[in-house]
Amino acid sequence: MAVWALGINHTTAPLDLRGRFAFAIDQIAPTLQALRLNLQGPLTRQPEAAILSTCNRTEIYCAGPDNGVEPTLEWLAHSGGVSPALLRSHAYALQGGMAARHAFRVASGLDSMVLGEAQILGQLKDAVRVADEAGALGTTLNQLFQRSFAVAKEVRSATEIGAHSISMAAAAVRLASQLFEDLGRIKVLFVGAGEMIELAATHFAARNPAHIAVANRTLERGEKLALRLGAEVMRLADLPGRLHEFDAVISSTASQLPIIGLGAVERAVKARKHRPMFMVDLAVPRDIEPEVKALEDVYLYTVDDLAHVVQAGQAQREAAVAQAEAIIDAGVQSFLHWMDQRGTVPLIRQLNAQADEWRALELARARKLLARGEDVDAVLEALSRGLTQKMLHGALAELHAGDAAARERASTAIEHFFLRKER
Repeated sequence: MAVWALGINHTTAPLDLRGRFAFAIDQIAPTLQALRLNLQGPLTRQPEAAILSTCNRTEIYCAGPDNGVEPTLEWLAHSGGVSPALLRSHAYALQGGMAARHAFRVASGLDSMVLGEAQILGQLKDAVRVADEAGALGTTLNQLFQRSFAVAKEVRSATEIGAHSISMAAAAVRLASQLFEDLGRIKVLFVGAGEMIELAATHFAARNPAHIAVANRTLERGEKLALRLGAEVMRLADLPGRLHEFDAVISSTASQLPIIGLGAVERAVKARKHRPMFMVDLAVPRDIEPEVKALEDVYLYTVDDLAHVVQAGQAQREAAVAQAEAIIDAGVQSFLHWMDQRGTVPLIRQLNAQADEWRALELARARKLLARGEDVDAVLEALSRGLTQKMLHGALAELHAGDAAARERASTAIEHFFLRKER
């Protein structure tokens, strides 16, 4: 089995390109089905596959009888509506041990914008669960991911890689604090009600803003978050008319198109008499049109804009990276050893089947002798001699072969397998 990984992330591709390859969680299963059908050869079964899609990365992991990096890249480029050449210039393609190492580093938070952040592990587990439910996982990828989870747990418990981690949500609060003297006097609007918004809302709520509102496409989920925060809930359709009421807007939805346009923000700024607005777009693809960034009195940040903030304190974590990489190295070697062993499984099965066949034949012969009243000791002696002769027949035949080279190879093998003193 070959293992490969293909992806783009915050270090290799700009935000708008990443947005073309962002898959919502409910899109993953049908997308996996399309990918596997595309990669299936005329004489081979569909490869195993999993897709990890977050605001910072989209990655495809596959395992199959033949390496399929190039077909995977061509399929992904087509799905995002770009040329393979463009995608290739921003993508990374990894095979075998390098693919395993990448998966382990991602799970451990070593490949994240925020070094050591823990959210990516949960996102990876969700991706594996969806792939498993879609029937896209097999033995190889399942082993890869389960080992990546174990390595991530060891890195988290044995090092201080995440001790000084600053989340995207905390970074947004820090930036807002630089714009507004007192966060306790501002009104904050959260657009969406997913995991990222819940995290951001929790951080902002801890600063006790004057008013919090949650706008979501489905009121039920919005109400659940609003109830926990003691916030107002509003419909997404009411957003354009009420945008001017809020000093800070944090948005993260699964929309494929922007939901806050330039015109709506221009009207809001005018209604606010040019009092500053703080806006954070945590969505990929974007929730807020990028042209908004050029407006005076509007301070718009995307996930990429937050990069320099979340890197604060990274030097304090660098000492733990070497220790984490050592743990990952051990995990990769263990996975590769398992992969090598998988290649001998058919031979082991054949050997066990042959031994069982010999044993059954000799047992059947011994039972017949006992039924005829033969002496028990003589039957046991015949049983042991028969088994020994069957097991040694192939080796002895090779030693008596006419080919000198064959006899030399047989001698070396026999000394190794039968004549070693240590057992």
